[in-house]
Amino acid sequence: MWMICKKEWQQFFSSLTGYIALVVFLLLNGLFLFVFPDTSILDFGYASLGSFFNLAPWILLFLIPTITMRSLADEYKTGTFELLKTLPLTPVQIVGGKFFGALLIVVTALLPTLMYAVSVQALSVTGGIDMGATMGSYLGLVLLGAVFTSIGIAASSYTQNTVVAFMAGAFTCFLLYNGFEAMSKLPVFHAGLDYYIEMLGIDFHYRSISRGVVDSRDLVYFAGIIGIFLFITQRNLTKR
Repeated sequence: MWMICKKEWQQFFSSLTGYIALVVFLLLNGLFLFVFPDTSILDFGYASLGSFFNLAPWILLFLIPTITMRSLADEYKTGTFELLKTLPLTPVQIVGGKFFGALLIVVTALLPTLMYAVSVQALSVTGGIDMGATMGSYLGLVLLGAVFTSIGIAASSYTQNTVVAFMAGAFTCFLLYNGFEAMSKLPVFHAGLDYYIEMLGIDFHYRSISRGVVDSRDLVYFAGIIGIFLFITQRNLTKR
C-alpha cells in the first residue's frame, strides 16, 4: 500500500500542474484573508480565523477533485491498471494507497496555512486567537479533506476521462457539503425535519468540530462517509 501511496505523491508533483494547484489554493486564501476588504482579517478588529475556515472548504471542494481526478482514471486510460492488477496487492490495499497518497497531498497543502494562525496571533494586541476553536477547525479541515478525497477517488474509479472524474467529484462534494443544508431550508421541512436533514450534510458536522468540541458523533459521521466511498471504489476495482 505504501508503494501506491508514494506513487500518488510522486505523480502529482511530477508535473507543473500539481504545483500550480497548491499555489492557487494558497494564493486565493491569502488574497481573501489579507487583501480583499470585505473578507480581510485585518479589518475585523479582533483576532479570528473564522473567515479562513469558512472559505477553505469551498476552495478544497475544487482543489481535491483536481488532485484525485487522475488517481484511477489515468490508470484506466494508459493501461497501467492492468499492470497494477498483477502486483501482489488486494483491491483494499490499492484503494488505501490511492486514498492516503491523495490525503497526504491535501495535508501538505494545509500545512502552510498554519502561518495564518501564527500571523494573526502575532498581530493581536490582547488575548490572541481561540486556540481550542482553531485546533478543532484544523481537525475539521483534515476530516473534510479526507471525505472529499474519498469522494474524488470514487468518482475517478468510474471513468477513464479525467475531466468527467473532476466534474463528478466536485459536484458530489458540493451536494454532500451544502446540499442537505439547502434542502433543510425548504418550507416543507420546517415542521422539525429541517434539523435532521441538515445533520446529513458535511457542513453541519464540520461546523460542530470547528467550535473546538470534538464529538464522537461527528467523528463517526466522517468515518462512515469515508468508508462508504472507499467501499464503492473497491467494488468498482473488483468488477474490473
